[in-house]
Amino acid sequence: MVEMGAPLRPDTVCALTSGGLDSGVLLHELTKQYGEVQPVYVRCGLFWEAAEQYWLRRFVKQLKTPNVLRPLKILSMDLREIYGDHWSLTGQNVPPYDSDDFEVYLPGRNIILLAKTAVFSVLHGISTIAMAPLHANPFPDGTPRFFHRLQEVLSEGMATQLSVSVPFRQLSKAEVISRGRDLPLELTFSCISPKGRLHCGQCSKCAERIKAFRDVGIQDRTVYHQAPEPATQYG
Repeated sequence: MVEMGAPLRPDTVCALTSGGLDSGVLLHELTKQYGEVQPVYVRCGLFWEAAEQYWLRRFVKQLKTPNVLRPLKILSMDLREIYGDHWSLTGQNVPPYDSDDFEVYLPGRNIILLAKTAVFSVLHGISTIAMAPLHANPFPDGTPRFFHRLQEVLSEGMATQLSVSVPFRQLSKAEVISRGRDLPLELTFSCISPKGRLHCGQCSKCAERIKAFRDVGIQDRTVYHQAPEPATQYG
């Protein structure tokens, strides 16, 4: 561990990963750019996290690159005292397959994730935090302006020059899948209403995943608890 304010190592990166398609592909791409890649998962008490962590560990294990630091680092930032009986905690009334993007919005989540990860990164000499919001992200804490301004605040608050990188911000999910076509994408997890460890196949995030595989024309090897009806999947 390094002292706060000490120079950070430019060949290191913290990959803030949820276990989903986007962060999985990003994690792999970071191994080509940095000498050391530390995957970090922030546990918040959300309904789907047990399944998410299971698949993330499997995905990381399948990456054969030696510069991915293991084991996966898990931080905790409990949102239950803030979110109360929100659907993301209870698993009840989860946004369905055809719901609007803003129905899955988790207020302030990127602020919370980046704040704790920034402290961890600086205290371990890691110069960059990378995460994988996409072009379609419509939320106020997912814009390039937000990430730039938060980078400045975190750097000032930690008395160092910390970088927040969002290299997929101009990409669609289909483009990300295309980049990761040779990876075990079936070991990534994108569901907010899992059935055990399986994707439900019926929630908003499963819909996004299914449609992206369809759009890019790559076989989706994901196992769904209940696949959507063809008319819904391809309508």
